[in-house]
Amino acid sequence: MITQKTKYALKSLMVMADEQANDGAALRIEEIAERSGAPKRFLEHILLDLKRAGLIGSRRGRKGGYELIKDPERVSLAEILRLIDGPMAPLPCLSRKAYQRCEDCRDEKTCRVRAVFGGFYSAYILMIESLTLADLMEDSRPLERFALPEVAAEE
Repeated sequence: MITQKTKYALKSLMVMADEQANDGAALRIEEIAERSGAPKRFLEHILLDLKRAGLIGSRRGRKGGYELIKDPERVSLAEILRLIDGPMAPLPCLSRKAYQRCEDCRDEKTCRVRAVFGGFYSAYILMIESLTLADLMEDSRPLERFALPEVAAEE
């Protein structure tokens, strides 16, 4: 489950991507907050994280504000999730970026818990890493490409 903070980050990035596609103007934090539905005080922290990560930039002055500086097709949803919420793995021994051996584990190779959770985590990570901010911007449904075929009902 993603946090509300991540949802606000995604919504603000979509607002900035929309603006980039239209006229490329930088947006004041008040405008981003209004369009994304994020509380301004909370959004300030999120925008700083996004700026430190090199996803957005800021301009000073009369026409200043925040703007997306990375192409939406190059902004991975997994990158945003990790940036805002931290590691995505359900177990520390499955994490690529923050691996830690489980304290109670004797042998990772034979651990049944790791095997089961590792299986669905692999599928999830492949899917989420292939999705980008541009996918969120499309009118179509980005997850349709991952839909499972319908199984015929038995008679």
